[in-house]
Amino acid sequence: METKKVAFYTLGCKLNFSETSAIGRQFEERGFRKVAFEDAADIYVINTCSVTDHADRKCRKVVKEALKHNPEAFVTIVGCYAQLKPQEIAEIPGVHAVLGAAEKFQLVDILAGFEKPAAGRPGQVYASPISEATEFHAAHSYGDRTRTFLKVQDGCDYSCSFCTIPLARGKSRSDSVQSVVERVQKLAATGVKEIVLTGVNLGDFGLQGPERERKEDFYDLVRALDEVEGIHRFRISSCEPNLLTDDIIRFVARSKRFMPHFHIPLQSGSDKILGLMRRRYRRQLYAERVALIKEVMPHACIGVDVIVGFPGETEADFLETYQFLNSLDISYLHVFPYSERENTLAPTLPGRVQERHRHERTTQLRSLSEKKKRFFYEQHVGLETQVLFEDDVTNGQMEGFTPNYIRVAAKYDPLLVGEMKALRLTAVNPQNLMEAEEMGVEVLHH
Repeated sequence: METKKVAFYTLGCKLNFSETSAIGRQFEERGFRKVAFEDAADIYVINTCSVTDHADRKCRKVVKEALKHNPEAFVTIVGCYAQLKPQEIAEIPGVHAVLGAAEKFQLVDILAGFEKPAAGRPGQVYASPISEATEFHAAHSYGDRTRTFLKVQDGCDYSCSFCTIPLARGKSRSDSVQSVVERVQKLAATGVKEIVLTGVNLGDFGLQGPERERKEDFYDLVRALDEVEGIHRFRISSCEPNLLTDDIIRFVARSKRFMPHFHIPLQSGSDKILGLMRRRYRRQLYAERVALIKEVMPHACIGVDVIVGFPGETEADFLETYQFLNSLDISYLHVFPYSERENTLAPTLPGRVQERHRHERTTQLRSLSEKKKRFFYEQHVGLETQVLFEDDVTNGQMEGFTPNYIRVAAKYDPLLVGEMKALRLTAVNPQNLMEAEEMGVEVLHH
């Protein structure tokens, strides 16, 4: 019997990428062959997102592309959007099955025969209420990059007024410190050099078991991972400012393996808007976090998430956000224009901001981000540092990252892929990438 081919497409966050990778390994363990999307697979698995805009349009487009490569393929949709809108997705022409949050890790068992519904019938839906997504399913990306994204936490107990994640992923739940350490040891044995810790609300790590008892916390995890031999670098992907404690910041500053790189969502620099968003901190706390990081790690890279055009955001509120961000010693911004989400509180709030203004504000902050990033990079020209090169080559150029997340461009050299190299940072090029020269000494081959 011919081996069935399976292909994957992932929309959205690093957490989705780690889960797609884990589901891919389940298929391979059952004898399926994983192939590229364009390789006419027998089965297509599309992992969707509900956070970014136009989830429905993107989903339809990917389904259409999959069927172009193989009109006879079996198409399955999983992920956040699949949990939120399973019936609607099942009606998309060419979709044969939709699996919710509690079901996606049983995909190979649930769809064992991969039998299509009768022609003209909607796809089959396997999506229980989100309250039933109570188990933690470990996942990591592997073989896609030099860096591995390791999921250690899932779900969220917060109720931010703009966010559908709790509806799509359920309540906060985690792996145990011991289990994460064991997984990291196995990854170290495969030659992985850098691990990015990911979760929906990463700083809330520690709620475990059916009772979701808080047995451990994120600080416990960070301290335990710092002792694991064989991994050169850990990064914390994104952590709420109220959960990024002084203890964690000070520990990273003296850590052997945790990189001086933080991604801290702000969302707004206006306390009025933070209140409407139901965020659990105000700008003063955020400013204190940034100040402490820079005090104990002057070279640290700090990335910031911001939402503009939230209901009730006046021009004055936006200027307050702009000026607050301009005054902070941060390195780059991820800017999102606010977009309405069903079943959230935000669209019911007064003061809807016109699309035109959302777009203008987004453009202004993205321009500020470019300036911040360039300034941050220029501060490091002349620095001698270590660069870990990625397995990613574009136009004869390869890229790597310094410990503090400066992206370095270099001429492609197969010997550099996945290696640490001691380099001197020389200049920021027009593409806003750092250029570097060799110092002739390779490092970290212990």
